[in-house]
Amino acid sequence: MIVLEAKQSATGDGVSLMEFRLYDYLPILLMFIVAAGFAVGNVLLSQFVGQRNRTRAKLMPYECGMDPVGSARERFSVKFYLIAMIFILFDIEVIFLVPWAAVYKTLAAQGPAMRSFAYIEMMIFVGLLFVGYIYIVKKGAFDWGEKARREAEAEARALADMETRRIEKRRTAA
Repeated sequence: MIVLEAKQSATGDGVSLMEFRLYDYLPILLMFIVAAGFAVGNVLLSQFVGQRNRTRAKLMPYECGMDPVGSARERFSVKFYLIAMIFILFDIEVIFLVPWAAVYKTLAAQGPAMRSFAYIEMMIFVGLLFVGYIYIVKKGAFDWGEKARREAEAEARALADMETRRIEKRRTAA
């Protein structure tokens, strides 16, 4: 046990000791050891037990369930980026809601005015996010129906044709 130096309190009414015990942190160290052991153990186990059939399909790069066909520099539909931004928006909403929910009881204990203020403030935040959600639904960001598929396929064909023309233009210039 390590005892840090004794400090006189600000009011001068006594001395308080701060104790630092290294064994209080033993569960955290144990958690890191178990996590690292689990990770290393799974990698080693897969190396010893796993099959080693190297087929052409297994040696291909895996791209999110899509066959890696075409150029690595091909463009994606804007809809993919829009969905990513929507995910980030609602992820940030959760980042703000969870701490607010954790301290709401403390805020509510300060009186009815503070309780009402905290609640109304969060409802305004949720309301603004709901307005944004309605906007993206009206814009068709979540519409992956037949029409949206046809538009995405037409955009992909146009981009592929543009890429093909660009490659042919390079070949003829060289």
